[in-house]
Amino acid sequence: MNRISNLTAFIFHAAGLLLLAGCTSASGVADQTQPWLIASDLRSVQQDDGRTDPAVRGVWRSRGYGRILDISEQGVRQYEAGTQCYSPAREDGSSLSEMDSVTYRYFRMLPGEKSAIFQLLRGDTNVVFDRLDSLPAACRTELPVSPRAVSDAFLDAFERHYAFFERRPPDHAARAARLRAQIRPDMGDEELWAALGTYMDGLSDSHTKLIGEVAGERRRIQDGQGETLPRIRSAQGGESEWLVGLIGQTLDRLDEGAQHTGRDRIIWGLIDNRIGYLQIFQMGGFTDRQDFGSDEWADAEMAEFNRIMDEAFAAFDQAGVAAIIVDLSNNRGGWDQIAKAIPGRFTDSAYTGFTTRAQGSGLAEFPHVIEPAAGTRFIGPTYLLTSDVTVSGGELASLALLQNPQVVHVGTKTRGAFSTPLAKRLPNGWLLEVSNETFAAPDGVVYEETGLEPRINIEVYPQDDPVGGHWKAIERIVALAGAQ
Repeated sequence: MNRISNLTAFIFHAAGLLLLAGCTSASGVADQTQPWLIASDLRSVQQDDGRTDPAVRGVWRSRGYGRILDISEQGVRQYEAGTQCYSPAREDGSSLSEMDSVTYRYFRMLPGEKSAIFQLLRGDTNVVFDRLDSLPAACRTELPVSPRAVSDAFLDAFERHYAFFERRPPDHAARAARLRAQIRPDMGDEELWAALGTYMDGLSDSHTKLIGEVAGERRRIQDGQGETLPRIRSAQGGESEWLVGLIGQTLDRLDEGAQHTGRDRIIWGLIDNRIGYLQIFQMGGFTDRQDFGSDEWADAEMAEFNRIMDEAFAAFDQAGVAAIIVDLSNNRGGWDQIAKAIPGRFTDSAYTGFTTRAQGSGLAEFPHVIEPAAGTRFIGPTYLLTSDVTVSGGELASLALLQNPQVVHVGTKTRGAFSTPLAKRLPNGWLLEVSNETFAAPDGVVYEETGLEPRINIEVYPQDDPVGGHWKAIERIVALAGAQ
């Protein structure tokens, strides 16, 4: 275990990177493709008095996300902008997903104040918007909530924003033609839902989904769940019994003093008082706060995560562990900031963990820098365990960890669904989420659909023993660590 109390070298390193970035942007080219290098400081769209910041009031159109914002003194109204422009009504004010519940809370103005970067959360994706003189006339026209209008908006969202037609199985043209052929003016919600479902069938992308209410029932169409979860869910006892068995087995096998914490989302402990073990089931949800996306929520989540990590790594340090197992084999994703904080516990210098770029944005890849955690860290042999359950934020953390030469990847291949979903409300209020952002390793390799392949293949959840097989995989890693 290594503690680093003096970060002077890191600070000078970061300062040097900033100076280089400034030189690059002076050419004018980087100003267009890397606007984050020249943007002003982050500010809140909404001020303490409840009114919006005067600097950001007006009408804005996004680059690549199909959105228009109309910001008045009182607040923000968002429009879906493609071949149609509309702001779907929400009669009950409800959200259909977490991504649907957040609005743009922050902005960074660009020189000249004709463009600005907007963010949903602090440190989130940089979405560039350009000022418009006024709200387009098309946005002021009431959009019919007809089956044709809904299906047209649905297909337009895929055509404009879906980033992976070349990597995933769908033949968009054939699917779109099949959908259009089914649309009739007199069809009801049941038929329309089924028709949209024919487009989604076999998409193999768990980040692309359709959510809505049909006949008073909340429904979801989502593909790409891998092999393990569908098998577990169809078995007797289902997913709940499986998870209870896994958690109980893990706590029984770890040394005395193991912790199941963070609202049941984290387990940590020691194996034979010489190997550290850290399992994270979800990137967030460690507190009981319901105000997702707010500053208070973000601060509380990060504070609780850091508290748990500080406690765990202090125990690892005291035991003088020879290695740590980072078990993300059952990680279902979550907040990217947590995903980036995990590899920060295993490095003493900053590095790029992965890059992102949004479909149609015209921007360069944005480098996501992994910074060393402020608390106790471990700089030594680390074993990353994954499976096809590992998805989304779990894959981002894995990708970032794998840029660290101390990390050995074991287990089975990850799900291959990295992209943050873009939430698009359809004219009738149903929610479509599509994968519009490409996440890549620093060398440019994209693992969407293919997943991250381990260096050492170990079955984690075998069909004949999906509970016991997990700990057998841990025992094999312990043996590997002992051999090293």
